[in-house]
Amino acid sequence: MTETTEPPAHRTRIFADLTPLRSSPDYRRLWFGNTVSWIGQGMTALAVSLQVYDITGSAFSVGLIGFCSLVPLVVFGLYGGAVADTVDRRKLGLFSAAGSFSLALVLMAATFAGVENVGLLYAIVALQAVCFALNAPARSSMVARLLPPEQLPAANALSSMTSTTGALVGPMLGGLIVGWWGYRAAYTVDALTFTASLYAMWRLPSMLPDREDREDREDREGGGARKRASVLDGLRFLGGRPNLRMTFLTDLCAMVLAHPRALFPVVAIVWYGGDARTTGMLVAAPALGALLGGVFSGWLGRVRLHGLAVLLAVGSWGAAIAVFGLTRHLWLGLFFLALAGCADTVSMVFRNTMLQAAVPDEMRGRLQGVFIVVVAGGPRLGDFLAGSVADLASPAVAVVGGGVACVVAVCLLALKWRGFARYDARDPQP
Repeated sequence: MTETTEPPAHRTRIFADLTPLRSSPDYRRLWFGNTVSWIGQGMTALAVSLQVYDITGSAFSVGLIGFCSLVPLVVFGLYGGAVADTVDRRKLGLFSAAGSFSLALVLMAATFAGVENVGLLYAIVALQAVCFALNAPARSSMVARLLPPEQLPAANALSSMTSTTGALVGPMLGGLIVGWWGYRAAYTVDALTFTASLYAMWRLPSMLPDREDREDREDREGGGARKRASVLDGLRFLGGRPNLRMTFLTDLCAMVLAHPRALFPVVAIVWYGGDARTTGMLVAAPALGALLGGVFSGWLGRVRLHGLAVLLAVGSWGAAIAVFGLTRHLWLGLFFLALAGCADTVSMVFRNTMLQAAVPDEMRGRLQGVFIVVVAGGPRLGDFLAGSVADLASPAVAVVGGGVACVVAVCLLALKWRGFARYDARDPQP
């Protein structure tokens, strides 16, 4: 029995630990459905951007797509987490996935009907973001119920492979499909991919949040005012838990202070004498590094000091970005960006594991909602900060200074809350 559930030690030292996929059919279906739907969403994101540009010829109009998705993610991220702590998470995941599927069908039908309306595309993107904000906290909260604690790092590494695969493969497939067969084909494929996520959610067992007493259950089954109060309860819970709070603060150090994505078009031309293809390589390098970090993640399951691992990983991100800012050789720059992406995967795995293992089940949805807000809003703030510093000084100052600031900020946080570095997975304390 042990040999069928635990992979050989020499394999887990290098490659991703597949034990969660073997041990839990429910998790396996959830992971596969999520992976397929992420690829479909990546295809649609590119297709919508191309279609908006075809209709308007305006780069500003294309940029508004990100704004249309950011606002719902931030607003409904917290609310989605509160709902996930109130209702059956399986039903919430199923209904929100059905909503995304319906929107994909609307997008497909509009394209077949020859409708070319930018406002409709913006509305669909915004509603898809609402569905995602409701679905993600429910789905993430389920993982800790489907797997034992010792398998959570491996599961989060597999999840990182899902998102990075979608970010890499989805746009590439979308570009090929749009180029060969047009927008209709891309949106049709996206609609089909959502069936995998729907099937996975359909097969899951009921997952009502665990609660310690009946009075708390009755309170949370109240009306809208109760749900809003539960959001505040989640934020108060986070404010009093230093280890959990540090998972968000360290991530903000990386995403706000050392996030040079907005400068890649300038860097590609000024530093490397390149063009749009060079910009694409710079954008793809961190995602490729993140994917490799997930593929070669077998060793993560043996790490017990998760807090220390997060500090080292975020510090490594900042250092890699700073060194990238000093390079003027393209392949060396791509290497350090990939290294930063790998460090980000390590950080994400342990931060997610801490949120799943150290948070009571009745609070997991709300903390995952906060996680969505940080992940959605942090990089946007980082883009704004990097662009502002680059305009005031130079791209080099923005990139190098941001990386150094990230390392310094992480060190100061570690000194302020010393217990975080001693966080032990064998005794998870929030």
